[in-house]
Amino acid sequence: MRTMTTPPGQAPAPARRDAEATKAAILKAARHLLARHAHADITLRAVAERAGVSPPLILKYFGNKDTLFARVMSFDTDADALLDAPLDALGRHMVRHVVSSQRERGADPLLRIAFAPLHGDHGDVLRANFRAQVTERLAARLTGPDAGLRAELAVAALIGLGVMYGIARGPYLRETDADALADRYGPAVQAQLTGKAAGSAGPRPDDRLTPWTNA
Repeated sequence: MRTMTTPPGQAPAPARRDAEATKAAILKAARHLLARHAHADITLRAVAERAGVSPPLILKYFGNKDTLFARVMSFDTDADALLDAPLDALGRHMVRHVVSSQRERGADPLLRIAFAPLHGDHGDVLRANFRAQVTERLAARLTGPDAGLRAELAVAALIGLGVMYGIARGPYLRETDADALADRYGPAVQAQLTGKAAGSAGPRPDDRLTPWTNA
């Protein structure tokens, strides 16, 4: 039997792209279930049904349930995108990223941490990952006093936004343009990061925050 080959000049079948899309669908399904059920109650079959794949395909890509949920409980990739902006524009970027993630993916990159109490020992893993990969990583970018506290306050503002948007489903938030929300809410986050809103000349005279950088 003759082996089929790709003709010269013709792109090969996008098998890798399909594999990446399948893995992304599996991870999205697992995140969805993790936000609503205790880790011990989630089965690979339930993840497979939500992702529209077979359980053996999950095993092929991730090996077992523990390996899959180790990926789901990591914030590394989400943090890469969340923090991908210069410090002096980071507050606005993070607000827009949270809103856009809700609208485009139906998931908040930070909101998984709100469900940590559901998961027993796995909740401790989720919390430890969140601190190391999100708040401590953000704090390392800040200068001036109380960098850790300011990082946690900035992230707390983002989690509150995610809760109001994705769980409380605030109608005014959900009907407002992402850029408009970033313009209004970003300065509150930015004030914790640098002591002044992005693009401003500095705090108003009645502000009690001290500008910690010249960014």
